[in-house]
Amino acid sequence: MRSTIILKISGSVIAFLGIVSLFMTTSVIFDLFGIRAQEGNYVLFIVVANFICAFIYLIAAYGFFTKKKWTTMILNIAAGILIVAFICLGIYIYSGGIYEHKTIGAMIFRTLLNVGFAFVSYKYISPKETTNLPRSN
Repeated sequence: MRSTIILKISGSVIAFLGIVSLFMTTSVIFDLFGIRAQEGNYVLFIVVANFICAFIYLIAAYGFFTKKKWTTMILNIAAGILIVAFICLGIYIYSGGIYEHKTIGAMIFRTLLNVGFAFVSYKYISPKETTNLPRSN
């Protein structure tokens, strides 16, 4: 019962995050609703990475609600995308690229949140390996 509640809450939160991310990244990429101007010096490859992760989050939400074993794997893929994008952001900043300071905080938050959801998925959905060790008498 407890695990079902945790999975439903996780699914709801990650679905919300996916919808908000999809809206925001699409608005920046396609310059909708004047959001691009509000974002200032956005870094396009970070926006694209977040755009891809938004779709992954929506799929993961379905995985949480239906207790699909692959949920952990796709959240790990999203974490990998975010980590690679974060490393590239560091290189971009080091080479003199312009960016908003809030981008660093947002990437740290999103990556940690993603890792947290992957852990929840692993703990409550992924099958536990059992070992059949011989008993000693």
